[in-house]
Amino acid sequence: MNIALTLHILGALLVFLGGAFFLPLPFAFYYKDGAATHFVLSAIVSLLVGMILFKGFESERELSIRDGFAIVTFGWLFFSLFGALPYIFSGTIPSPLDACFETMSGFTTTGATILEKIEVLPESILMWRALTHWLGGMGIIVLSLAILPMLGVGGMQLFKAEVPGPTADRLKPRIQDTAKLLWGVYVLLTAVETLLLMAGGMNFYEALCHSFATLATGGFSTRDASVGAFGSPFIEWVIIVFMFLAGVNFSLHYFAIRGRIKEYFKNEEFLFYLAISLGAVVLFMGYNQGQVYQSVFDNLRYSAFQAISILTTTGFGTADYEQWPVITNYVLVSLMFVGGCAGSTGGGMKVARVLLLFKHARFQLYRLIHPRAVRLVKLGDAPVDREVMQSILGFFALYIGIFVFASFLMAASGMDLVSGGAAVIATLGNIGPGLGSVGPVHNYAHIAPFGKTVLIACMLFGRLELFTVLVIFFPSFWRK
Repeated sequence: MNIALTLHILGALLVFLGGAFFLPLPFAFYYKDGAATHFVLSAIVSLLVGMILFKGFESERELSIRDGFAIVTFGWLFFSLFGALPYIFSGTIPSPLDACFETMSGFTTTGATILEKIEVLPESILMWRALTHWLGGMGIIVLSLAILPMLGVGGMQLFKAEVPGPTADRLKPRIQDTAKLLWGVYVLLTAVETLLLMAGGMNFYEALCHSFATLATGGFSTRDASVGAFGSPFIEWVIIVFMFLAGVNFSLHYFAIRGRIKEYFKNEEFLFYLAISLGAVVLFMGYNQGQVYQSVFDNLRYSAFQAISILTTTGFGTADYEQWPVITNYVLVSLMFVGGCAGSTGGGMKVARVLLLFKHARFQLYRLIHPRAVRLVKLGDAPVDREVMQSILGFFALYIGIFVFASFLMAASGMDLVSGGAAVIATLGNIGPGLGSVGPVHNYAHIAPFGKTVLIACMLFGRLELFTVLVIFFPSFWRK
């Protein structure tokens, strides 16, 4: 591995982070919340360390696959460590571990929080909290590829290591152009949602925070009661629509903007995603009608919001779903494992992987009846390469294995079975709220330091799709 080049690019990423610290400053000045100095100090520290690494280490060699894995993994760790500085300097979250938990949760778009009182915090701190979602949603590395030409060399290695899904597809021959297009769509959708939320009664600050969290499928809100605090059907439906869009492959949005709307309905993964969404909403409505909600319209609104929020791994809340019938909680947990589409900002295992796992299982059953038959597993009209299928099977085995092992560790930290298991899947799937003591009306503040450390690791594993992080633990990764 080219350590010098890795440190050089990590330094560039820290310089970028240092610049990002200035973005909440207008809100600090406007609201006079007293946090401006803390952002400037955070920027100075990040810029100083970043410039030392950037200027102190250089290499003319191109990025290798190993370099890409290392830069992405340590880049996210660096961002989470240095991104916690405003929380620590301002005293908002004095504990370094808690501050790193909140920041990792932000950048990985998990939305799990240790904050018990949100509305009393400075507005600029909450803006930074939402901004960590937005930067992490489309990807820090992908953003860097779009705006830092020096990362264009060997950029595909970074793109493959970070972009969620079984494969990383280019929209353009040059990886920088692909990154710019994806971010262009991301910014456009964010702007449209912000305007709609303002039309629904939110001020610019709250509309922007919630748009950042929605398009990133993050879930951090400016209110203690999340989106439910606004009590507005219009706002909730706007967020439902944009959560659903955020869970779709952004390449399809790009095609739609170019006039190729039919691409949505030619995409088998999107159709499966749509079917899961509608099926979950119908099931929730069926069990909630009469027992939880008397009005059909209220039932549709709350059922649709929670179904889409959990499936897309956004984690916003408008209802305490633990008060719903038990069967709906089982379905919600199942949705946590599925997640959004490949190429979306959603977490989880991804719809494409789940769909292909079902197809592979069906194919194995078919071979028992017709052992000499020759058939290919396809996604749409395209055959799935054997290597991709093996990668998906390996990913599924690792995902379940990490879930079981991390749940065991959470039980060892003192959590009960339901809460511990739910906390793991909620962080590994980058969802946020779970069940039990980490349910929709609770938070993660009560968890022991060891348990929080385990969950921080789960967030990183989930956001970087397991392989990118796990590979650096192999001794051969570090050998020449």
